[in-house]
Amino acid sequence: MKASSPITGAPSHPIVSRRVAVQAGAIGLLGLGVDHLTALRAIASPEQHAPARSVIFIFLSGGLGQHDSFDPKPDASAEIRGEFQSIPTGTPGLRICEHLPMLAARSRLWSVVRSLTHSSNDHSAGHHVMLTGRSDLPTGFDSTRPRPTDWPSIASVIGATITPRNNLPPAVVLPERIVHSTGRVLPGQFAGIMGARRDPWFIEASAFDPVAYGAFPQYEFDHQDRPHTTPNRKAFQTPELSLPEGFATSRLTDRLNLLGYLEKQCAGIDRLQSAQFDAYRGAALSLLTNRQVRQAFDVRDSDPRVLEQYGNNAFGWSLLMARRLVSTGVSLVQVNLGNNETWDTHGNAFPHLKDSLLPPMDRAVSALLDDLNDQGMLDSTLVVMAGEFGRTPRISVVPNAYKLPGRDHWGHVQSVFFAGGGVQGGRVVGSTDRIGGYASSDPQTPESMAATIYRTLGIPSIAAWHDDLDRPHQVYHGEPISGLF
Repeated sequence: MKASSPITGAPSHPIVSRRVAVQAGAIGLLGLGVDHLTALRAIASPEQHAPARSVIFIFLSGGLGQHDSFDPKPDASAEIRGEFQSIPTGTPGLRICEHLPMLAARSRLWSVVRSLTHSSNDHSAGHHVMLTGRSDLPTGFDSTRPRPTDWPSIASVIGATITPRNNLPPAVVLPERIVHSTGRVLPGQFAGIMGARRDPWFIEASAFDPVAYGAFPQYEFDHQDRPHTTPNRKAFQTPELSLPEGFATSRLTDRLNLLGYLEKQCAGIDRLQSAQFDAYRGAALSLLTNRQVRQAFDVRDSDPRVLEQYGNNAFGWSLLMARRLVSTGVSLVQVNLGNNETWDTHGNAFPHLKDSLLPPMDRAVSALLDDLNDQGMLDSTLVVMAGEFGRTPRISVVPNAYKLPGRDHWGHVQSVFFAGGGVQGGRVVGSTDRIGGYASSDPQTPESMAATIYRTLGIPSIAAWHDDLDRPHQVYHGEPISGLF
């Protein structure tokens, strides 16, 4: 039986026969697998690949307020406008928050959709909606935990439908999973109905900490302004990637002749059957033996000038790692820019945004755009930045919780940032009403955001993936946002 490509409408999961298992096991005696041959040959004789399209999906867990970022309302009353002023950008008529001056100066490189809307004001549901690109919640949705009946995340869909490049996983999430301060893992990040084997790769560079928010170390803060008993305790750990002691890369390349012989013995194995069987071990080998991949993780050992450009903090390190990973061949990197609902500014919103959140985001995203542009990668790399929802038009104070005002959850509208990947810079798609509460023109949905990502990566509009019962599931549930291109 043959398992065919997941984007052609036939089964995507491998059906491994006894003969396949025995022959693959022979290679396993070397600690390698069938598809590792390609990786090993790449080590011995690196190949030049044509530029391929990639996506960096920046997720702002907690929800960034549209008024306080990309859709200011300078003519509204103070309780709507908030404490921030707006500033002009390099694009005539486009104004954004005064605390995003670096992005304002680079408006020729990015555009904003001011009218993305969905119906949920709940954190868990909002995460599920925006991370899966599906506005409808699945049957049996549980806001307290991921379930196998959840819709698959955008990262999981891409992992299942994009052919790996350079033997690397197509989709990676960093620097951590999104975990609530109570310790519960938020739904929407995983493969759901696709099955756990299609969960995206998580690079756990930043361990969970229930009281640490923001771009640590220098921008770490607490939403309630509680005193830190152990300040700066959260750490950003570069993953350990090394071969076992005494097992040098030269020893791997020396085995090519033997592996070539084994490859001939395995010529009868259907490549499509063995591909998924071997994917994880193949990716692991690439991570160990590819110098460029190892360097992608070693961001804290970068040139001090590069670290200063990005910001020597968790936001900067994460986006620098993302840029390096797409340059090595990863198709999608999702960057969770702040765990534990960092952007959930119910109260004390304006000092925290001004001092701890907007400056490191402004610097890191601007550096990412400059870096991609300087490397000649911006045209082929789409950058998307969104949260699970926007914030309420009217500011308010939550009694007995916060000293100063903020904004509550608001699914009705949010601003979503787009750059690169063919996006025409300096554009504004859609608009909101005079108080920034509802879309007043060209409303967009999470489905259209996801479709824009899928189209950028070249996934056909008729693409489908198949589950373990061979049932087809369409990749697209909306149309790409045409006004961006």
